Amino acid sequence: MNWTVFAAVFPLIFLGELPDKTMFATLVLASRGRPLAVWVGAAAGFAVHVVIAVAVGSALFAVIPHRALDAVVAAMFLAGAIYSYLIRNQEEETGRALRPAGSPWRVAAGAAVVIFIAEWGDLTQILTANLAARYHSPVSVGLASLLALWAVAAIAVVSGANLLRFLSVRTLRLTTAGVLLALAVYSAIQAAR
Repeated sequence: MNWTVFAAVFPLIFLGELPDKTMFATLVLASRGRPLAVWVGAAAGFAVHVVIAVAVGSALFAVIPHRALDAVVAAMFLAGAIYSYLIRNQEEETGRALRPAGSPWRVAAGAAVVIFIAEWGDLTQILTANLAARYHSPVSVGLASLLALWAVAAIAVVSGANLLRFLSVRTLRLTTAGVLLALAVYSAIQAAR
């Protein structure tokens, strides 16, 4: 376990997930009942995606030469920064989530499915794969990413709709774009060496 990598990855994933559709889906699901069951389901969905993302990122490191991988990672960070910047003013659609119903297990399973589907190709999933490829420390990246995603899900479950009164989605997205741009520049410099 590399704690320096953990400390670098956690805030990046945390900030990237705050203004994300899966955070809003968790928020809406939890606001309609059974928050703990929603969190357990969301946590399970995130866990599957972190494993997939870390595996993909680690596999890229194994087959792509180091300089080429740094260039690919830089391009993906840049794409993530551009994406975060372009969607900075868009409102998330939270009204589509269904009201959780039934037993806690059924609610958890429903939340897991919603998160699992919503997270495919998501910024934080791609970012986790990039970070796993960049840092060559799959356990550190995986654990930091997973705990960051779980923390955001917990915030969504605990806070409900009140969270957005204190945090500007636009500001969060611009911050995420800035951090990703800095990582893109750093990775591009590494690739050029």
